[in-house]
Amino acid sequence: MSTSVVFMGTPEFAVPILQSLIDNPEYDIQAVLTQPDHHIGRKRTLHQSPVKELAEQYNIEVLQPAKLSKSPEMEKIINLQPDLMITAAYGQFLPTKLLAAAKIAAINVHGSLLPKYRGGAPIQYSIINDDKETGVSIMYMVKKMDAGDIISQRSIPIEDTDDSGTMFKKLSLLGRDLLLETLPKLISGDVNPVAQDPDKVVFSPNITSEQEQIDFRLPARLIDAKVRGLRPAPLSNMIIDGLRTKIYDVTPLEEKTDLEPGKVVRVTKHQLVIAAGDGTTYQINKLKPAGKKAMDITSYLNGHKDITEGGQVVSED
Repeated sequence: MSTSVVFMGTPEFAVPILQSLIDNPEYDIQAVLTQPDHHIGRKRTLHQSPVKELAEQYNIEVLQPAKLSKSPEMEKIINLQPDLMITAAYGQFLPTKLLAAAKIAAINVHGSLLPKYRGGAPIQYSIINDDKETGVSIMYMVKKMDAGDIISQRSIPIEDTDDSGTMFKKLSLLGRDLLLETLPKLISGDVNPVAQDPDKVVFSPNITSEQEQIDFRLPARLIDAKVRGLRPAPLSNMIIDGLRTKIYDVTPLEEKTDLEPGKVVRVTKHQLVIAAGDGTTYQINKLKPAGKKAMDITSYLNGHKDITEGGQVVSED
């Protein structure tokens, strides 16, 4: 007899996880919850979540309450009394009354090594903070955000070339595999949950517009980490030549300098090297000045021939 499941998720991160449950005959997906459709772009095109698109391919009922608490959709799930509730980047808190409706357990697939990085942006923070590894935690859901006991956990290295885009994909697949390994043990009761150490809790709230700004006085490695942590979206930015400029790609260099952070160390037809904090340097590879298209550094320098060595090109807002 199959195990009944209500799945809750929204972004691309959750898609491989849901797909694996759909493909496995041991699990019966009774319903999928995802965030409401929303309008994007100047043309206000209506956009469905990746999870909704997948669920509809298999004629699975999709529920999209703007607010889950006390909604008709919540009552419907409670009445279903599924064996399992599984969430993966759903985007809303689940009321205690709803969690209690799961016969076996309500669990979450979270993209960090809890208790580090509770919250909505764990993958971004792990890169921004220049961590060497991250991972996936499968935990029991409780009322407090990402605070439940850990059922299983697996780590993965963060490479110097990784950004949030690549790590989302890696952790999604890691979470999929770990969930499929964990579920049979959870269903049979063969698990040994571990409580999270409250002294090691680190939070990762959603990225704000202020956090997108790069402190140009940071060491070059942390500037690179910030750029990669916010790529492909929302992208980091700094003031370059008087304009707020989105930064797509930089390379920290071995080269040292005595120049103050923000000053031009070297400029050629194809290279712009900037002084960073602690005497470090980096080159900018791709950027997008306000009101213009994204461009490589060669194209940018073609239109900024006034940039000279020793000049201040990067500054505070």
